Amino acid sequence: MSITVTNITKTFGVQKALDDVSFSIKKGEIVGFLGPNGAGKSTMMRILTTYYKADNGNAEVNGFNVLTAETNVQKSIGYLPEHNPLYLEMYVKEYLAFNADVYQVPKSKIAAVIEQTGLTPESHKKIGQLSKGYRQRVGLAAALLHDPEVLILDEPTTGLDPNQLVEIRKLIREIGKEKTILLSTHIMKEVEAVCDRVIIINKGKLVADKKLEELRETEEQIIEVEFDYRVEEQLLNQLPHVSSVKNIGGFVYEITFATSKDMRPAVFDFAHDNQLKTLQLSRKNKNLESLFSELTH
Repeated sequence: MSITVTNITKTFGVQKALDDVSFSIKKGEIVGFLGPNGAGKSTMMRILTTYYKADNGNAEVNGFNVLTAETNVQKSIGYLPEHNPLYLEMYVKEYLAFNADVYQVPKSKIAAVIEQTGLTPESHKKIGQLSKGYRQRVGLAAALLHDPEVLILDEPTTGLDPNQLVEIRKLIREIGKEKTILLSTHIMKEVEAVCDRVIIINKGKLVADKKLEELRETEEQIIEVEFDYRVEEQLLNQLPHVSSVKNIGGFVYEITFATSKDMRPAVFDFAHDNQLKTLQLSRKNKNLESLFSELTH
């Protein structure tokens, strides 16, 4: 396992930031680490990177214990914190050379990470002259400089414009082909775009740990149907397994069924039996945002 967390608890004063949290991440996985503000995400990341010490429990990165082998853990991790700490008066290459000295790696690696992170066009500039997207690339380049096995990225796309978002997501996917990535974010589309699996915590407790496909495979489905005439909702409520019916405008209805069986044929038969025409009929999957909302309320 690249990361193993066992019964981690962390308290700040009277607030329990993490409450008996356990999970593991295999080598090569890109895992979305989700939760509302204050759920404990950043606290867990700081424990894994040895910035914080847990009150109870144990964690290992690449087989190294975060309490007894701090230096080895730090060498194994590339960390991009939420507020990317950069020296704005430094040039890009100068900053990366500084980081190379810190990690005691050859400066010959600087050119490779500049190319890998797409910094080449801006590498001659001071960091303070760069856009937010390129500053994030500098942070990623610094995190990759010592060729770590594990990347921990805390809100890496906060404040980026749509074009920058696409570029950073693509970069994370490319890096994820070779490294294990734990990615914290509030952007559900980002998780769906780059992650294989999600871990969700709420109020310090783990509430979900599943592959994305498994999260979507619920015993519930939503059918959206448009008829050629208005229908009384009480009639639609008589269909088998219906849990709710909602008119979402005009003659369009959103029908939720409490079953995994495809209910589109039943809706089509209902229309036929009631001399209605179906102008559109589609099955909608729950998106990650709605699942997240259910799990964290």
